[in-house]
Amino acid sequence: MFKHRHDHDRRRFITTLTAAALIGAVVPRKPAAADLPHLAETDPTAAALGYHEDAAKTDATKFPAHTASQQCANCNFFQGGGEYGPCQLFPGKAVNAKGWCSAYAAKA
Repeated sequence: MFKHRHDHDRRRFITTLTAAALIGAVVPRKPAAADLPHLAETDPTAAALGYHEDAAKTDATKFPAHTASQQCANCNFFQGGGEYGPCQLFPGKAVNAKGWCSAYAAKA
């Protein structure tokens, strides 16, 4: 009687392990920031928000609210930690940490 239960538990374990391995292989993974294409200033959304790869090149007459200390690296929407990183406003693209756009919101 004990042998039968042991065999059943072992089969269930092997089946569960196999299913977990298959699910892990099929589930899509979030791309790393290094794998994301860099956001171009000519991108329609980037252009609409006045995105610049270099915050120092932001036109003060068009964007008077911009200050020198504002950069993507210290923006609430920036999710990276390196030179480029993902931004919540530009899904699937990486923005320059030294960049800026008009949606800038300081990190709390």
